[in-house]
Amino acid sequence: QSSSVNWDPAGFTERAPEWVPWFREAELKHGRAAMLATVGFVVPEFIRIPGEQFSFEAIPRVIDAHDALPQSMIQIFAWISFLEACSFPALANMNNYDRAPGNFGFDPLGIFPTDPKRQKDYELSELKNGRLAMIAIGGMVAGSAITGHGFPYLP
Repeated sequence: QSSSVNWDPAGFTERAPEWVPWFREAELKHGRAAMLATVGFVVPEFIRIPGEQFSFEAIPRVIDAHDALPQSMIQIFAWISFLEACSFPALANMNNYDRAPGNFGFDPLGIFPTDPKRQKDYELSELKNGRLAMIAIGGMVAGSAITGHGFPYLP
């Protein structure tokens, strides 16, 4: 298990092999959230939703929105909590069904390939892009906080 797909330097899969599907599910979930976060961190530097409290004058740097908009943060936290709670049954029954980790059967745009080889490539691409996004959002937040500048977060 030394390939990049099964990268596990801490050896969690060796100590708890029955938890491997849960580990993969968590990795995919965090990767998907990080991919959305990277987009959500850059786009507001250029486009804002209507409302004085969201304007460029009220919040010049995206990183400041967290402290400047506590009511919005509460709402975001509530929606994330709701979506997380909706996934509890799927996580609780993961080993009892033939569902692959991360596959909730939700593909409204029909972008998941039907060819098994392309499915594997698609899944690997999602996994690797999610790992990259987890590192990227950390770097983006750190860069913005340290430099005090918006995108591209350079001094």
